[in-house]
Order: sequence, then structure tokens, then C-alpha cells
Amino acid sequence: MKNLQRIRTPITAKVCEGLSAGDRVLLSGSIITGRDTAHKRLSRLIAEGKTLPVRLDGETIFYAAPTPPRPGRVIGSIGPTTSYRMDEYAPTLMEAGIRGMIGKGKRSPAVRDAIVRYKAVYFGAMGGVAALMSACVKKAEVIAYGDLGPEAIMQLEIEDFPLIVIDDASGRDLYEEAVPNGYL
Repeated sequence: MKNLQRIRTPITAKVCEGLSAGDRVLLSGSIITGRDTAHKRLSRLIAEGKTLPVRLDGETIFYAAPTPPRPGRVIGSIGPTTSYRMDEYAPTLMEAGIRGMIGKGKRSPAVRDAIVRYKAVYFGAMGGVAALMSACVKKAEVIAYGDLGPEAIMQLEIEDFPLIVIDDASGRDLYEEAVPNGYL
């Protein structure tokens, strides 16, 4: 595993090309959240040639739905959801500008091909530490699809959000590399 890298959003193709599967990252800046229904709605608008309610160019999307915040907190627990549920929509969203994705679990071959084609990156976030990860969120605001409740698209300001590169822009996949070596 390589040394820890600090990255700020928005993420560029050049930044993605400099990351390798297995790299540890502390991500800071602005990201958005979105899950299944939000992805479906965005993909439908793209297919229909309509204006999107959010800007996707260079954006990083976290597959998460936070719990309500406790008094005095910005956000409640926020952990990754299983990414393959977004695989149907991910290539379309990358074509529209999404550069980074944060979730957990393996991605489909079509998503991995799109990551290479669009010079993107898929980060893995640690599951089971959602309460701790919420401490990295400094600001949270619903920016689209408020009717979805916790699955609305939110804009988060994060600081030193701990991640690991799972799929990189050169086509490497940490899961494929780790399993033969007995690490997973």
C-alpha cells in the first residue's frame, strides 16, 4: 500500500491518473451524496436531454444516506452503501462529469471500463464506522430531490475523509489484486 495522499475536490482527470488501487486517501472539499433513486432520476434527465438539478462536472458522489443529526451536530451517522446498486447508472453519470465515486463493494466490468474511459476513480469507504465518519463532515445541505428524505442529494463539505482507492483510472482493481494474494 502506498503512502497516504491528501486530495481536494473537485477531482480532475490528472489527479485520477495519479492514483493507484490500494492508495490511502484523505479527501477534503465538497462532495455530493446520492443513492439508487437519485441516480435513476439523474440518468433519466440525462437521457431526455434535460437540465440536471446539480452540477456533475468533476464531482465526487458518495453512495450514502445519513441519519438525522443529533443536537449540535452537522449530520448523523453516514456510511457507504453497497455500490453495485448504482452500477446501472454510473457509466452515464461519469459521462456527464462524475469523476469520483465513494462506496463499498466490487463494481461491475461496465463500471470499471467507464472508470478507465472517463479517467475517474472509485474509492472504498470503511463500513461500520459511520458515526466516526460523520465527524469529517463540516457542512451538509440538501440540494436536490428533498422528497427522498435521507436519500436526497446532499452537498457535503468534508475534511480528511478517509478512503482507499479500489478501482483506478488505469484499470487496476484492489479486490482482484488482494484476493489472489490472500489479503481479503
